[in-house]
Amino acid sequence: MKRFILSVVVVAFTLSPAWAKRFSNQYCEFELPSGWQCALEGSEYVCQSENEASKKEAIIILAAKRRGEQDSMEEYTAYLKKSKTYTLPGGKVQVSDPKWTKNTDVNSHQWVDALHLASEVPGFYTRYLATVKEDLGVAITFSVAKDLYDQYQGIFDGVIASMRVFRQKADAGTNLNLGANDSSLAETTFIPDGDKVDITTQKTQVRTKEGDDSDMLIFAGLGLAALILFILKKKGGKKG
Repeated sequence: MKRFILSVVVVAFTLSPAWAKRFSNQYCEFELPSGWQCALEGSEYVCQSENEASKKEAIIILAAKRRGEQDSMEEYTAYLKKSKTYTLPGGKVQVSDPKWTKNTDVNSHQWVDALHLASEVPGFYTRYLATVKEDLGVAITFSVAKDLYDQYQGIFDGVIASMRVFRQKADAGTNLNLGANDSSLAETTFIPDGDKVDITTQKTQVRTKEGDDSDMLIFAGLGLAALILFILKKKGGKKG
């Protein structure tokens, strides 16, 4: 009986999301799934799995900027309720499909929370969370291949539940890595190269028990969260 109980405990631990470390910068923090890391690229933080087979399926990107006239919860809500229109390499016009937009309370702070299909990458779902905090506008996106959305959704929820936003005053000479002061939440489409995500999503397959055991362990045990960030730019230059 004791062996049975011990086995159940071990299996339950293995299948639950494992959070390895807490990412933190000068304005936001959240729990990262095990095997993920974040790197600063320009003024944005890009977070991905270190596993080569998984890193192109999903991505987290976050950024902040000095708050401008168009940075408000009302403006963010109005913008995220609309379709995004952008041009792909080769000239094809892509129009996103907004699924929902709502306000979400995360650790006693209000965020605009929205889900789009094909708003940043064709064939990918992107969940947006945007908010203001004192003199900052903060935005985070969670993007994942359409076929894998259900497998990542619980991990998204776990990362979001751990998020905290704050305004940490910088010491003299400290770089907050903020976006342009005159930018706003406008047309912000990110067209990644092959090193960021796998844009040939037609080849993406939902993982099953018959699939690779190591990949199943990554998805079931570690979770692997994901985000692609919209970069908050072009004040007054919104498209669509």
